[in-house]
Amino acid sequence: MELQSCVKILNEWDIVAVRQLGRNVAKELGFGTVDQARITTAISELARNIFLYAGQGEVCIDKFYENGKSGVKITAKDQGPGIADIRRVMEDGYTTSGGLGAGLPGVKRLMDEFDIHSKVGEGTEITTVKWLR
Repeated sequence: MELQSCVKILNEWDIVAVRQLGRNVAKELGFGTVDQARITTAISELARNIFLYAGQGEVCIDKFYENGKSGVKITAKDQGPGIADIRRVMEDGYTTSGGLGAGLPGVKRLMDEFDIHSKVGEGTEITTVKWLR
């Protein structure tokens, strides 16, 4: 069962909005402050990537229930240029924006599950889950 809320990412304020939504959902589910910070950092990174590389897209945040466990599922989707070399962007320190390069490898480390699908010229979809312990 999933309960979903999505925020369209069109500008920097939308990044702030989706971070706040993610923090609220994490808090409602009972995540502690450290995991709330991990979740909001992951959301921020995914939303910023949409803003920087695709121009627009959306981030959806779900309360996620499976096999008696609960968690938060984040799905980031865009119809941007896509990622030609997923293996390369998943390397620590790789950056095209001049940022810290924590990027997608950082998101993967912060969360419990991470899945990425991308097609050049069609866009990217990243799904990640953090389980409540």
